[in-house]
Amino acid sequence: MFTPWFIVSFTVITVFFLDRWENRYVQSLFDWVPAILLAYVIPAVISFLIDVDFSQDAIHDFSKDYFIPLAIIAVMSSLSLGQLKAIGWKPVALFAMGSLFIALFPVVLVWGLVGTDWVSQNLIQDSYWKGIPPVVGSWIGGSTSQLVLKELVECPENIFLSVLVMDNILVNIWTIGMFQTIKKSSWLNRLLRISDTAMPEELRSDLTNSLSSWICGATLLGIVFLCNLLVPSFVGRVVILSMIGLVLSNFIPKWNFGFTLKFGGILIILVMAVLGLKLRFNTVGFDTTFLVFLIIWLLGHFLFMILIAKLLNVNMAWVPIASMANVGGIATAPAVTAAYEKKWMPHAIVLAILSMATGTFWGMLTIYLLENILI
Repeated sequence: MFTPWFIVSFTVITVFFLDRWENRYVQSLFDWVPAILLAYVIPAVISFLIDVDFSQDAIHDFSKDYFIPLAIIAVMSSLSLGQLKAIGWKPVALFAMGSLFIALFPVVLVWGLVGTDWVSQNLIQDSYWKGIPPVVGSWIGGSTSQLVLKELVECPENIFLSVLVMDNILVNIWTIGMFQTIKKSSWLNRLLRISDTAMPEELRSDLTNSLSSWICGATLLGIVFLCNLLVPSFVGRVVILSMIGLVLSNFIPKWNFGFTLKFGGILIILVMAVLGLKLRFNTVGFDTTFLVFLIIWLLGHFLFMILIAKLLNVNMAWVPIASMANVGGIATAPAVTAAYEKKWMPHAIVLAILSMATGTFWGMLTIYLLENILI
């Protein structure tokens, strides 16, 4: 009865309906334990209870060949480049510089600390450096990028779960902090002598008045099947499908942005449920020094964005918005934005989608640079 496919299907259905259940106790659970983490833990719990190891099952190869590529092209095809122009170049530049800091800070820090016990013991010997790229993916691209980068860097399951837990704790605290920060935007503008208070252009609203969901879904499936036949390399498929996704969303008339974004979200839960089959609780640990490193990394990201906002003379409200578009994602970025100006909420969503579209590439850069330093 408890086959890998049954466990994964049960997990996805359970998480999907719980996430949409209008119950305040259930919703309070998801405030602290996001769907992606719950989807990762449930299969591990079931595997532990029935005492079966599914870590080598063929479902993992199937996920890497089909579920992950589908998630990539779905998320990438939800980004409309035309929306970025309406936001203005300064907020987009601020957002991009925040992403740049997230991708390069750990590289610079590790390079400066090469030879220390933390690098040689924690990062190299204990392989915790492989937890850094998934964090980059999470903080810039969200769950899709996090999963892709986990596979690319071959992050061990025990480290990945530890990173997931620490990341979840920090993001919840960070969201509260950004809510408070955006409310102080006017005071910060006066303090830093920032004069920019202009409203960005209004975004067009009919982003989902488009092609049938079935047509878009069949198109994505067909492209992934064809890509698997023609491109043997996983990295190659990631890059090609990302580019094709952008082409679909920006050159196909009436492309269904709403469907592809929701489809991508479901696929992310599905991929996490498959990965959860690999998790063995007896290997999970918690590294305090790595948590301190994450805190320094996140605070540095925020202070760097304040500096860039000052140099660009851009409204300080964009700092928490851009930070949440990176770190928080498509759910929390507009929520934080609404605490300052509800008319800016669509702009926050576009920045969050841009984050989802670029996170994998930032993470691949981080992997390349870390490998050259540590290996």
